[in-house]
Amino acid sequence: MTASQTPTTAEELRGAGLRVTAARVALLETVRDGDHLDVEAIASGVRDRVGHISLQAVYEALYALTAAGLVRRLEPAGSPARFEGRVGDNHHHIVCRSCGVVADVDCAVGHAPCLTAADDHGFSIVEAEVIYWGLCGDCSTARSS
Repeated sequence: MTASQTPTTAEELRGAGLRVTAARVALLETVRDGDHLDVEAIASGVRDRVGHISLQAVYEALYALTAAGLVRRLEPAGSPARFEGRVGDNHHHIVCRSCGVVADVDCAVGHAPCLTAADDHGFSIVEAEVIYWGLCGDCSTARSS
């Protein structure tokens, strides 16, 4: 493969040491095509692609893909876990307190971890997770009308 070629989903799974199955390929593609999807939405998307898959199988595949670094898990307080395919950078998220929509926010400054802790307590910090909270444009407009 040349530098200009993008690896296929199957090659990414193999490269992460995971067995390639139709369900895993469909799941990874569903997460990447979606926008901060919860488990139910992912399961629905996988079923649209490959037919029946149990919710337990979706959870197990998400665990494996997250552990392999192919999927990122986001769990805003008070909300179900969401998953995204944007990995490998230290971006953050903004969540609407009214409707729960989630959007990506690029790192505030520089490279990971892009925030400096006042006291690192001897840790070697590699990532900072920030969740901004507010109202999305639609909810903000609805409240002001």
